[in-house]
Amino acid sequence: MTHTPQHTAAAGNSPRGRGFARPALILLLSAAALLLICVLSLIAGSKVTDPGQVLTALRGEGDAHLQTVIASRIPRTVLGACVGAALAVAGVLVQGITRNPLGDPGLLGVSIGASAAVVTATAFLGFSGGVGTVWIALIGALLSVSVVYLVGTRGGGGIAPLLLAGAVVSAVLGTYIQAMILTRPEVFDSFRFWVIGSLAGRDLGSLASVAPVLILGGLLALMLASGLNALALGEDVATSLGVRVAWVRGGGILSAALLCAAATAAVGPIAFIGLAVPHIVRSLIGTDHRWQIPAAILLGATLLIAADIAGRVIARPGELMVGIVTAFIGAPFLLLAVRGGRVVRS
Repeated sequence: MTHTPQHTAAAGNSPRGRGFARPALILLLSAAALLLICVLSLIAGSKVTDPGQVLTALRGEGDAHLQTVIASRIPRTVLGACVGAALAVAGVLVQGITRNPLGDPGLLGVSIGASAAVVTATAFLGFSGGVGTVWIALIGALLSVSVVYLVGTRGGGGIAPLLLAGAVVSAVLGTYIQAMILTRPEVFDSFRFWVIGSLAGRDLGSLASVAPVLILGGLLALMLASGLNALALGEDVATSLGVRVAWVRGGGILSAALLCAAATAAVGPIAFIGLAVPHIVRSLIGTDHRWQIPAAILLGATLLIAADIAGRVIARPGELMVGIVTAFIGAPFLLLAVRGGRVVRS
């Protein structure tokens, strides 16, 4: 991993001070795109419907089977929007704090912590899905991040020890997971359906379970936007501007951990949204986190719902899990970004 100075937004600039029109237009277009993709999510699937049929079904009229199909698409659309937004904002925070354009929430051990907790609960407590698994995953993710933070920040030393601690914890927990699924075949059978993130079969109960955590993480992210702008100028400059670097960094890590942990707990690990969306946002809207975060909310939600629609359409009459689709889309994106030098310049 390389660490490159990437952000140049001045800490004290008002969003209205420079270039207000373009970011505002981008947000407006992003909101329109999200609205459109939500409508498409209700229409598209293994059973193709038209807008008139959808409206009829939403009024509780027409074919009963179609009403059931449309009703099943509503919670996965809402859940996809919330999870996509959370992962994208977490990616913006991690890349801003670490000043690493290749940073994503996985660097903090969130996903691997949730996975280890689910494996443990499945093996020893007999969990096999449901709201209980959501809570287990959330607790595991937060515990993993706590260990990474405590180990990585002990004695100071900047961001490098934190990233190294994340790598070590991820390696240890990854080995533990492999050992468990190899020695307990019944654990593998249950775990393999969770470890590839999916919106299928999830209800709004999963979202309700993690909603307080998502809201807390989101509010904290918005509060830290100005501080992240100052931190992007370097720790010394940020300190001279009166910014408490340790508070901004710790708060940003906490916010990213809460958002990613809640998203992972709700639908399982989903890759590349937290990595790709921040790059798209910066290319569209610039480096000011006060614009980046709301843009990431809209575009993250849009991209994850779009990936879910693609998974439903490509593999008719079945469907691909959204975690597989994002991996297929995200990997080529990352390669193109690296070849084009965008990763370094971002």
